[in-house]
Amino acid sequence: MPRSIRVRPECISQVKSALPRNGYVRQSDLAESLQISQSTVSSFLNGRPVDFLNFTEICRALELEWQDVANFSNENESVVLPSQQNVPHQLELPEGQVELTSSFYINRPPIETRCYEEIKKLGSLIRIKAPRQMGKTSLMARILNESQSHGSYAVTLDFQLASQQIFTSADKFLRWFCASVAKSVNIQNQLDNYWDLAGILGSNMACKAYFEEYLLPSLDKPLTLGLDEVDRVFEYPDIYRDFFGLLRALHEEAKRRDIWKKLRLIIVHSTEVYVPLDINQSPFNVGLPIELPEFTHEQILELTRRHQLQWGDTEIEQLMSMIGGHPFLVRLALYYIACGDVDLQQVLQTAATDTGIYKDYLRRQLLILTEQPELLAAMKQVATASSYVKLPSLIKFKLHSLGLVQMLDSEVAPRCQLHRLYFSTVA
Repeated sequence: MPRSIRVRPECISQVKSALPRNGYVRQSDLAESLQISQSTVSSFLNGRPVDFLNFTEICRALELEWQDVANFSNENESVVLPSQQNVPHQLELPEGQVELTSSFYINRPPIETRCYEEIKKLGSLIRIKAPRQMGKTSLMARILNESQSHGSYAVTLDFQLASQQIFTSADKFLRWFCASVAKSVNIQNQLDNYWDLAGILGSNMACKAYFEEYLLPSLDKPLTLGLDEVDRVFEYPDIYRDFFGLLRALHEEAKRRDIWKKLRLIIVHSTEVYVPLDINQSPFNVGLPIELPEFTHEQILELTRRHQLQWGDTEIEQLMSMIGGHPFLVRLALYYIACGDVDLQQVLQTAATDTGIYKDYLRRQLLILTEQPELLAAMKQVATASSYVKLPSLIKFKLHSLGLVQMLDSEVAPRCQLHRLYFSTVA
């Protein structure tokens, strides 16, 4: 991380106006709140370099995303990204979650602000939906971090990491769920003391009692629970009915009982909820719904600036004509171009081939489809069609969750030209 950083000149008026908007009448009020010197606050507000940690703390207090106002130009030597001749170890190869301190995370207003406000509420629930590699986990991490900064425990459960044996029964799954949460907040496992209820009242009631009578009362502050990749549960009818019904019930309990106000939920999934659920037992029709869009032209322009690329509208339109605004595909292209490995024309000419920068991404997608032949046949049909195609609902949703198709009402088309070119020619 850089030692010091400054506000971009064009953002100075924005950060100054954020001072009174967040309840700070004078600069000294903010300095006192953060326990830093007033001269540091003054330097920040006037575009002079301040310590990186102070910079991010001030931005948090003013409800600003530090990446949006930070100066990454060459005049700011401590944060300058390397030139194309000396880049690779400092740029970030996009893979998985974007780190909290990364300068390559791009906000999609007003999503982040709405989520940060919602997660402060007692008993809140946020649902994040988008195809794979669209930034769901990165957003969830930032919401959890925001909640933690306001005095909450922050726990992530990734259902992709649960072993296959966990999904053999609803009882085993719910025991795993309870034990995983307790372990994450360093609470001693006491499952056996509560699970005797399971044989009489069912596993859902045992799980609820464990949270209500033991886990939540043991915590000295609220618990924000991020549930990532819950789509995996869709594959197990005997589990999803109980589990999703339980999540809805726990959320509703917060309206009636104070102990449940301590629990805040973030549910992350990659596709439409195609499993049959009672409307009154589903957690997917309550809370704050968030659907992540692709990057816009302006957001990609901002990313090129952060990669030290001197691009204009023409280059961005050329890239988007091939991959749209898909966050992962955009960042992958900018990474390799900024490293000097390829130029934009090479990216476009080889995009759908086995020599292009997307070859590993495309092979992974093909492998997934090959394991489910009906998906591969459907994707070939979509890729070779001249217009939108109507597919069975389950196949449509699975292709959409992979990020391969875009939907218009009940029909689909390739998400971008890259997918059309590749899957129309694959054997």
